Amino acid sequence: MIIHLHNIWLRVNIKYIKINTMDNKEFQFKTNINCSGCEAAVKPYLDQEEAVCEWKVDTTNKDKILKVIAEGITEDQLIDIVEKAGFKAMPLTQSV
Repeated sequence: MIIHLHNIWLRVNIKYIKINTMDNKEFQFKTNINCSGCEAAVKPYLDQEEAVCEWKVDTTNKDKILKVIAEGITEDQLIDIVEKAGFKAMPLTQSV
């Protein structure tokens, strides 16, 4: 086990998963992340953000829902990260 500030890193199937010991918040966005290639393009941006604990995109959903579990980051900051990767993200209650 590797301890990193407020996070715990666990080795699971040769991957490290960050489990935040603080309060996590789930964010959901409608996106234009359409396929695995798009996911691969946004991956480095979301993975390098320390506040992001976990994320996934449901590309089978018509709204291409991005779910992010994070701590210590705002909705607007997450939108900025996705936009830097070249994609659109709007809070689930709005339309892309």
